[in-house]
Amino acid sequence: MLAWLGRSAARRRYPIIVGWIGIALLGAVFGGAVYDRTESVDSLRPTAESTVAKARIDKVDPEGEHIVAVVAGRDFNSMALIDSASKVMFEIRGMPGVKSVSDSYTSAARQIAADNKSSLVTVELQPGLGDDEALALADRVAAALHRIDAPTVLVGGELLAERSFGDQAIQDAAIGEGVALIVLCAALVVILGGLLAGSIPLAAALATVAGTLLALTGLASAMPVSEYAVNIVTLLGLGLAVDYSLLIISRFREERAADRRAALPELLARTVATAGRAVLVSGLAVGAALIGLFAFADPLLAAMALGGALVVCLATATGLTLVPAIIAVAHHRIPAPGTRTWVWRRTRQPGPGSLAKLARFAQRRPALVALAVTAGLLLLSGPLLGVNLANSDARSLPANSEERLAFEAFERDFAMDFSQPITILIEGNVEEPAVRALLDDLRALIGAIDVDLRTDAPPQVTIVDLMTSGPATSDRAQQLVHTVRAMHPEVPIFVAGPAAELIDAKESTVDRLPIALAVVVIATAILLFALTRSVVVPLKALCMNVLTLTATLGTLVAVFQWGWGASLLGFQPWGALDITTPLLLFVFIFGLSMDYEVFLLARIKEEWDRRTGDDRGANDRAVLAGITATGPVITAAALSIGIVFLGFALGELIAVKEIGVGMAVAVLLDVTIVRGLLLPAVMSLLGRANWWPGRRRTAAAGSEA
Repeated sequence: MLAWLGRSAARRRYPIIVGWIGIALLGAVFGGAVYDRTESVDSLRPTAESTVAKARIDKVDPEGEHIVAVVAGRDFNSMALIDSASKVMFEIRGMPGVKSVSDSYTSAARQIAADNKSSLVTVELQPGLGDDEALALADRVAAALHRIDAPTVLVGGELLAERSFGDQAIQDAAIGEGVALIVLCAALVVILGGLLAGSIPLAAALATVAGTLLALTGLASAMPVSEYAVNIVTLLGLGLAVDYSLLIISRFREERAADRRAALPELLARTVATAGRAVLVSGLAVGAALIGLFAFADPLLAAMALGGALVVCLATATGLTLVPAIIAVAHHRIPAPGTRTWVWRRTRQPGPGSLAKLARFAQRRPALVALAVTAGLLLLSGPLLGVNLANSDARSLPANSEERLAFEAFERDFAMDFSQPITILIEGNVEEPAVRALLDDLRALIGAIDVDLRTDAPPQVTIVDLMTSGPATSDRAQQLVHTVRAMHPEVPIFVAGPAAELIDAKESTVDRLPIALAVVVIATAILLFALTRSVVVPLKALCMNVLTLTATLGTLVAVFQWGWGASLLGFQPWGALDITTPLLLFVFIFGLSMDYEVFLLARIKEEWDRRTGDDRGANDRAVLAGITATGPVITAAALSIGIVFLGFALGELIAVKEIGVGMAVAVLLDVTIVRGLLLPAVMSLLGRANWWPGRRRTAAAGSEA
C-alpha cells in the first residue's frame, strides 16, 4: 500500500501538488477567519459543580460584568483628586448599561488602601449585555476612569483581561510563526544543502498550517475554539510537518545513493514503504495521544484535541503525498549529503553523527550510562513534587499589561479586605429553619470573615457570599470550599467562585487522568508492537517517555513557578503553572517522543531483521546501525522543531510560553539524553530480550520478504 502510494506520488506529482496548493490557498483566504471566531472557552466541563452552581446563580440572580480600577499615586484626601474622581463617578453612573458604581468618593464604600494613596473603584454592568456591547461599554468606562486626576489609574477586570488575552494570543501567534518560519527556513537550507531542498519541508509545513486553519474555521462554527487552542495547534502542525518531511527526504537520498540506476517511481516506492511507514505509525501515535485529551471532557481541551487530531492527519498526509510529489519534481536539486553546493562549500564524506557517537559511548558502558542518565532525569523531575497548579488569570498576561497591573495592585492592596467571595446557593428560603441553621454554621467556619446575604435573590433560594481574606484561590479559600461541600446540610447547596472552580479542575484532572493514560498507553503500545513485534520495546519506550515528561515538567516548575531564568526569558513568574500545561505537555511530549522513537525503532528493526550471528553482538550492531542511519535526520528534525517551539517561547502570554519552553526542553532532553544515551544503553543491556517474543528472521528470509 505505501509503496503504491510512493509510485503514485511520482506518476501523479503535478495533480497532487496542485491539489495541495489549492488547500493552502483556501486556508490562506478563509482560514484567517478562525481568529474572528475564537472565543473565551471554559476550562471546566459543564457538569462540574462550580459550573452548575454558577449557571444556577446566573439564572436566579444574574450579575453583570465588573470593571475594576485602582486609583493610586496621590493622597486620597486631596481636594483635586476628590473633585476629579467624583465628576467621573457621576458620569459613569449616567452611562446606559451601567448597573452600579462602588467607590470611596461618591458612595458609602470605604475602599482605601493602608497607605491612604490608593482606592478601589468597582463598576458593574447590566446583566444580559452581549459580548460586543459589554466590551464597548467597558471601553467607555475605562476611558472615563483614565480622566481621573491621579498619577496612576489602572483599569482591569475579567472581561477586559479575557479580551487582552485573546488579542495577545493572536499577536504571539503571528510573531511566533513569523520568527519560527524565517529562522526555520535558514536552518533547513543549511541542513539540506540548497534553497529548493530546504523549501520542501517548509512547503509541507505551510500547507499543513493553512489546511489546519481552514479546518479550525469550520470547527469554530460547531464548537467553541479559543485563541490559545489555535496557537498550540499551529505550533504542533509546523513541528510535525517538518519532522515528517525531513525523514522522507533523508530516506530518499539514502535509497538514491544505494541504487542510482533505479527509476524514480521505484525509488519513491521504497522511500514511502520504509520511511512512510514510520511517518504513518508516528502520526497514529501522536493522534492517539491527542485523543486522550477527550477523556478530560473539558471544552478547552476538547477543542485542542480535535484541532490537534486534524493537524496530525494533515501533517501525515503531506508527508506521504505532497513531499514525495515535490521530490519527484525537484529530485535533481536535492543534493546528497556531503556534496559540494553553494551552501556546503567543501566536499565532505558523511561521518557518524552526534547521536551515533553518543550511542557508541553508551554501548561501551551500558549499565553506568543507564544509571547516570536515569538519575539525572529523576533529579530534573524533583521540582515536580512541589508543583502548584492554578487557573490562569490576569497574571498570565505580559508584565506591562494594564489588566495585569490592575490585578496585581488589587491583590497587593485590597485582597485582604475585598477578596472575591465563595458564593453559595442554598435551595430554600432564608426563613426556613434548616437554612438559618446552615447560615449559622457558615458564620462559625474557621477562616470565614463574614457571610453576606444577597437581598435581591428570589424567595425560593438563598444566596450568600462567604468572605475570606487573601487571594480568591488561596489555600484558605480552597479549604473553606472543601469544608462547605463536606457539611451535607438538610437543604441542597451549590458552591461557586474561583476557589471552587480550581478545586473542580484539579479533581477532574485526577479523576480522568487514568482514563487518558490508558487511552494513550494502550494505543501507543499496540502501534509499537505492530512496528517491532516486541512486547519489551513498547514498555521500554513508555518508561523513557515518562522520564522525559517528568524531567520537562520539573524544569518548568523551576523556571515558571520558582522563577529560575525568568529574566532571561522575559517574564515575571506568578508562582504557579497553568493547570492545563501538564495535560497538554503530557500529550505533546508523549506524541513527539513517540515520533523520534518510531523513527529510530523502525530503522533498528530493519537492521535487526537482516542480521545474523551472536545475539548480543547482532543486537548492538543493529541498534548502532539504526541510530547511525537515522540519527542525522532526528538531529535535524529536533533542531527544526526546537526552532518552532522557541519561536512561540518569544510570546508574551505565560501560558503559551510555558508550552513553547516545555516542548523545546523536552525535544532537547529526548533527542540527546534519552535517544542518544539511554535508549542504546538499555537496549544493549537487554540484548535479544528486546525483541521478545518476536523471532529474528535470517538474512535469507529477510531478503525473500
